[in-house]
Amino acid sequence: MFNADESSLAVNLMIFTAAACAVWIAGTKITAYADELAERFELSHALLGLLLLAGITSLPEIATSFTAAHANHAPLAVNNMLGGIAMQVAVLAVADFFFGERALTSVVPNPVVMLQSAFNICLLTFVAMAIIVGDVPFLGAGVWSWGIFAACAYSFIKISKAEQRLPWVINNPDDMVFGSSDRGKNDRPLEGDSSVWLISKIVISALVILFAGYTLATVGDVIARQSGLGESFVGFALMSAATSLPEASMVFASVRRGLYTMAISGILGTNPFNVALIFGVDMIAPGAPVLSDMGDFSAIGTLLGLAVTGFFLMGLIERADRTIWRMGVDSAAVLIVYTGGMVLLYSMRGS
Repeated sequence: MFNADESSLAVNLMIFTAAACAVWIAGTKITAYADELAERFELSHALLGLLLLAGITSLPEIATSFTAAHANHAPLAVNNMLGGIAMQVAVLAVADFFFGERALTSVVPNPVVMLQSAFNICLLTFVAMAIIVGDVPFLGAGVWSWGIFAACAYSFIKISKAEQRLPWVINNPDDMVFGSSDRGKNDRPLEGDSSVWLISKIVISALVILFAGYTLATVGDVIARQSGLGESFVGFALMSAATSLPEASMVFASVRRGLYTMAISGILGTNPFNVALIFGVDMIAPGAPVLSDMGDFSAIGTLLGLAVTGFFLMGLIERADRTIWRMGVDSAAVLIVYTGGMVLLYSMRGS
């Protein structure tokens, strides 16, 4: 059996890259399968992005964080999830740059994405509070972990119900076109596949993501030690970037197909999954509640995710089609803040 500890840093980096590529390819495929399911069963792209894509693309975070937690590397596990939140919002900003035609947040007609953003901000606020004040044990985890998990479950229920009512009025009727999967294409290459075969391909892609995520976890932990960058920064930057590849591939594939609501909903729907996984890590990791041991580095990382999510929420509410450098002003602000935050976190990597 392969042992990453006995391999050189160069070999581990190559394996890490190969696993990341597998995750990217599988994430791209799942977007096409999800789009066909939405067309075939007349499902909402926002709800599908939340329940299907967000759940499946969170598998690398599950594999990475739970494996690290079991190996008693709680900081790596939690920072991987927190880093993924900020990273995935930054991915939306990059997709906005390639979208180019209009500001991405100005063409999403479904208001459920704003509710997702608001819940994400609340959940990240709870995480930051828990890290700052500390946690106490309760039924195998921590009190804060139990409360955050309950808040995540509540958010999923409310977002699912919100899809049934649309109290928000479209000011520009032409914007409805941007939420349609038929924009710019009339073909459905997967239309001839049976529903059973389509679902089977989704399951196969999900298993690829899960296996590659496990590889990223085991090899990434070794890279953290071999590189000397520090476990906290590797968890927040390197591993969160790799395990965010399914979301990144989903976003770019969705944008290419004109599925802008699915792209944003998939990202904003993934982030509560990441927060909820803290509860799982807390249950698995030995010792004190994990949020008590995170420190300033993780608190700043959480606030970074909160800040970039807030910028996108402002863009979704304002819906102002103002662009700079081929992207919305809100996306530009996200990238600037994210870059500055990563520089700050790198300077704190020993904390």
